[in-house]
Amino acid sequence: MVVVGAGLAGVACARELAAAGVPVSVRERAHVPGGRMASRRFDGRPADTGAAYFTVSDPGFALLVEEWRAAGLAREWTDTFVSYGRDGRREVPGPMRWAAPRGLRSLVEHLARDVPVTVDRLVLGVEPGPRVDGDPCAAIVLAMPGPQAALLLDPALVAATAVVEAQRWSPTLAGVLRFPDRAWADFRGAFVNDHPLLSTVCDDGDRRGDGAPVLVAHTTPEFASRHLLQPTAAAPAIEEAVRDLLALPEPAEHVHVHRWTYAKPTVAGRGTYHLDADGIGLAGDAFGTPRVQTAWRSGRDLGRALVGRLA
Repeated sequence: MVVVGAGLAGVACARELAAAGVPVSVRERAHVPGGRMASRRFDGRPADTGAAYFTVSDPGFALLVEEWRAAGLAREWTDTFVSYGRDGRREVPGPMRWAAPRGLRSLVEHLARDVPVTVDRLVLGVEPGPRVDGDPCAAIVLAMPGPQAALLLDPALVAATAVVEAQRWSPTLAGVLRFPDRAWADFRGAFVNDHPLLSTVCDDGDRRGDGAPVLVAHTTPEFASRHLLQPTAAAPAIEEAVRDLLALPEPAEHVHVHRWTYAKPTVAGRGTYHLDADGIGLAGDAFGTPRVQTAWRSGRDLGRALVGRLA
């Protein structure tokens, strides 16, 4: 049994299989697990470049989050964001948003601690049988955005191909801005509406709990789509937009830009996962509202379905 993709959905799926005694391996093309729950270290300090936070409403996910909290990996962050728009600046209450002091990637790593994950492992193709890179498997799970899964699937795998080709995704650029000092008015995170460049800005020092003068901004899909080939070239525009929004007098000491070509699903799939007669499973936050919790539930539910089938 092979799971391709060591993001939250893939690891959650593999964990269910391993717990039931089903032999499973996870293959991840990146250097580390995490997927879009990504964190990058700058001078030894992590900054979240993928998901900005997560919320909790599913009872099963709440149990996992409590496990993370007990391990010191997750903490309640804020239930109030600021909203910038044509009507100015106002506070917007909402659900409790959770953050991770060591970066959101640490949560996926914790979940994967008892799962065999091979990083730097590029999968080239999934064929009927099912086979992954020519090797036969009991079943194969693709836990990744649909456009990436479509590149791996043999066209003869009609059911899975139809599902991934129906998905639609939007891009974003994540800008990590490190400043010499905290020069902005107190806020935790901001939704930026009707802006040509920005969609969200988060105080990463507040989110992390260490007070570091670091902001993380995500751009609109329209702006990102114009800079996917050279994302680093967008750094000056992102910095200018953030400084203008928050009235910051000093430039950033360093700006890092990360490209997410498939950042957010815009068309939800049916159910919480896909599993067909060909032995191909699909999981991720494209199956429901695009949230961290959705990705976890998708992987868990698919894992349980595979346990039932393979048993």
